[in-house]
Formats: sequence, C-alpha cells, structure tokens
Amino acid sequence: MSLQWMAWTMPTAIFFGTIAGLLILFTILAIRFPETPRRGVLTIETTRGDRLFITLLGSAFINAGWLALSGQPQWWALGICALYAYAVFRWV
Repeated sequence: MSLQWMAWTMPTAIFFGTIAGLLILFTILAIRFPETPRRGVLTIETTRGDRLFITLLGSAFINAGWLALSGQPQWWALGICALYAYAVFRWV
C-alpha cells in the first residue's frame, strides 16, 4: 500500500488507524454495554466517549508541550500520556 498521496508516514498511518480503532471500539462498547454518565473530579457528567475525548485532547497538549520544551525522546511523553489516560478514565 502506498502512503505517498498525502505525505503519510507509517507512524502517522498507525496513529490515525489507532484513533479510528478506538472510535469503533467505543461505539461497540456503547451499544453492547450502555453506560450511565458519572460525575468525577471535574464535577460534570461524563461517559466513556467524553473521557476518551478529554484524554485525546490532553494528550495532544502534553505532546505539543513536550516537543516545545524538551529535547528528550517523544517516548517519554507517550508514557506521561498513558498515565494521564489512566487518571482520566479512573477519576474523571
């Protein structure tokens, strides 16, 4: 498969494939196991999809900040994002 039409690299394709996979998975989970919204530390009602959105948005800021402020490999930011995702899904 050629990814040249949009200057895609394999990491970019994997990233967007992962996001698409998560959206499909969360849609299946919402259909199969309906969820009532819950209140967490933000004191707003959130569902799994809301928490996924908050996680993706926060992870984008973490990675952008990491690129701007650190000369370290991006893998460290990925680890921070994983901890952030755990915290959001646990407490938000």
